[in-house]
Amino acid sequence: MSLTQRVKLAQELHDGIAQDLVGLGYGLDSLLFQEDDETKRAALRSVRFDINTLIEKVRSEILELRTERNEQELLGSQPELTYELNKVFSEIINNVTEHSHATRLDVTFIDNGIGGATQVENHYGIPGISERIMALGGHVDIHSDFTGTNVAISLDLLTP
Repeated sequence: MSLTQRVKLAQELHDGIAQDLVGLGYGLDSLLFQEDDETKRAALRSVRFDINTLIEKVRSEILELRTERNEQELLGSQPELTYELNKVFSEIINNVTEHSHATRLDVTFIDNGIGGATQVENHYGIPGISERIMALGGHVDIHSDFTGTNVAISLDLLTP
């Protein structure tokens, strides 16, 4: 998609969905101001925060659309691949935590590369992964050899 087409789409998003969400937010603000029941106010605030999150997501997409990129970039390029996979994994995790009522999540990544995923002095990728998962109360197991790398993550989820 050309930059001109992306800018046009960004304009449509801004003038359509983004403005509609802002309008919904103002409507909720008005209802919040008028509501005395604290339970209802809490529910309205929750919806208001959700709308704010949606507005930020739309703004982020608008910015992405307006950012000039090399038109030769394909999905195989590292930044594009990383971006798209982050979006996919984020959506999957959101669905698990918001809708599935799961109490445990196990995720495994397996590649067929040359291995070598070991802790190296002054490199913090693998320790960072372990630290983040352990901070969530989970466990990470990394096995890497000449046939590739296997990263297995397990963690208990908070029950709603």
